[in-house]
Amino acid sequence: MNTVSAQTYAKRRREYIEQIGPEGVAILVANPEAMRSNDTDYPYRAASDILYLTGFCEPKTVLLIAPGHPDGEVVMFVQSRDPLREQWEGRRAGPEGAEANFGADKAYTVEQLDEKLPAYLAERERLYYTLGQHPKFDQRVTRWLNTLRHRRNQPPGAPAALIDARDILHEMRLRKDSAEVEQMRRAAELSAQAHILAMQHCRPGIYEYELQALIEYHFARNGASFPAYSTIVGTGDNATILHYTENDMRIEAGDVVLIDAGCELGFYAGDITRSFPASGKFTPAQRDLYQAVLEVEMSTIDILRPGLPYQEVREHSTRGLCQAMLDLKLLSGSVDQLIEEESYKKYYPHSIGHWLGIDVHDVGSYYGAQGESRKLEPGMVLTIEPGLYVPAADEDAPEGLRGVGVRIEDDILITEDGYENLTRSCPKSVQDIEALVGQNAAS
Repeated sequence: MNTVSAQTYAKRRREYIEQIGPEGVAILVANPEAMRSNDTDYPYRAASDILYLTGFCEPKTVLLIAPGHPDGEVVMFVQSRDPLREQWEGRRAGPEGAEANFGADKAYTVEQLDEKLPAYLAERERLYYTLGQHPKFDQRVTRWLNTLRHRRNQPPGAPAALIDARDILHEMRLRKDSAEVEQMRRAAELSAQAHILAMQHCRPGIYEYELQALIEYHFARNGASFPAYSTIVGTGDNATILHYTENDMRIEAGDVVLIDAGCELGFYAGDITRSFPASGKFTPAQRDLYQAVLEVEMSTIDILRPGLPYQEVREHSTRGLCQAMLDLKLLSGSVDQLIEEESYKKYYPHSIGHWLGIDVHDVGSYYGAQGESRKLEPGMVLTIEPGLYVPAADEDAPEGLRGVGVRIEDDILITEDGYENLTRSCPKSVQDIEALVGQNAAS
C-alpha cells in the first residue's frame, strides 16, 4: 500500500541529481534474492535506496543516475518481460513499465548491462558506488572502469574518484519529506492497533506465538507487506533477551509480557514496544520497575526539539535509568559512578533508540566526522526506547524483579517547534494498560 506519488519520487531524484552534479554518476544495485530452503526463496525485499528514489521493488534491478546525460539522467536495468517466467514468478514491469511508471528516462534489460552501462561512465569525474555490498557486481564495475581507462588512442574516460553512493543519499533519507511523514503516521497507527489487540487478547495459558499471530494478521489484513522486523513476544524471563524471537513459550500468570512489533506499510516501518502484566495487574515490584522505565521514556521524549544534540538524548536517558537502578536496589553507588564504570549495562545494555524510516534501523549518522554529536532537525524520526532487564538467574537483584524485562518504545517525529509522537495512541500508563489487558481474552 504505497501512497507516495510519482511527483514525490521525481522530486527526490532531482535533488539527488543536483547533489551529484554533472561530473558525477551513481550506480545503485538491488538486493539479491535469498534461498530459504532447497528451491524456496525468502519473500523478496527491494533495496531501500532504490525504493526511496523510484518505488520499484523487483529483484535484479540496477539504477543508474547520470546527471545531464543526453540519453537520459535516470536509467534502469530491469528484468525483461517473459511470459513463461511471469507465469511461475509473477508479473514484471519490463523496460517499458520502468519508463512508463517508475521515472526512468531510459530503461534496458539486465542482460544489456555490459553493453549499455559503461558508456554512461565515460568522461565522468566521480563514480558514486558502494563497494563491498555486492562483491560480484564490484568485479563488474572494476572491469568497466579498467576498460574505459585503457582505451587505445583515446584519452582516459573513466571516473578518477570513487565515492560511497550512500553519503549523499542517506543524508537525504534521514530528513523525511511530507509524503514519508504521512506514510509513517499510517505505519505507526497500524502498529499501535496491533499492540492494543495483543493486550486485549492476552491471558495466562496462551502461547507467545498466539499473540504474534494476532499482531501479524492485523498487519496483513490492513495492507502491510511485512512485519518491519521479526516480531518479539517475550513472557517472563524471555523478556530479558533483547532480540528474543522464538515466541514458543506458554504465558504464565504473574508474567510480564514484552512485545516489540511494527509493520512495514508502503515501505515504511513502525516500531513499538509495550510491556504489560499477563494477568492484568502488575505486582508492586513489577509496577515500580515499569513506572521507572516509563518516567525515563516520557522525560526523554519531552526534551526532544530541533537543535538538541543526539548525545544529550542518550545522556539524559542513561542518567535517568541509572537513578532508577539505584532506587530499585539493582545497583549501588552513585549515578556518576555507574556511568563511569558502565556497570549500568548489566540491566540496560542498549542505547536509547535509532533513526526510523524505510529501514527499521534507518540510515544516517549519529555523529559527525570529528566525533561531534548530530543535532536533531525537523523531519527526523527516531525511536525512544529505554528498558531494564533483570534475568531470572540474577541472585543479586531483588527477588520480585527477577525474570522481569520492561521496554517502552515510541516513534517520534521532530517538528519545527518540538516533536510529534507518532505512536501516542498505544496506551502505556499503568492504569491504561491494566484496564486494557485481557478485555477480549475469551474471544
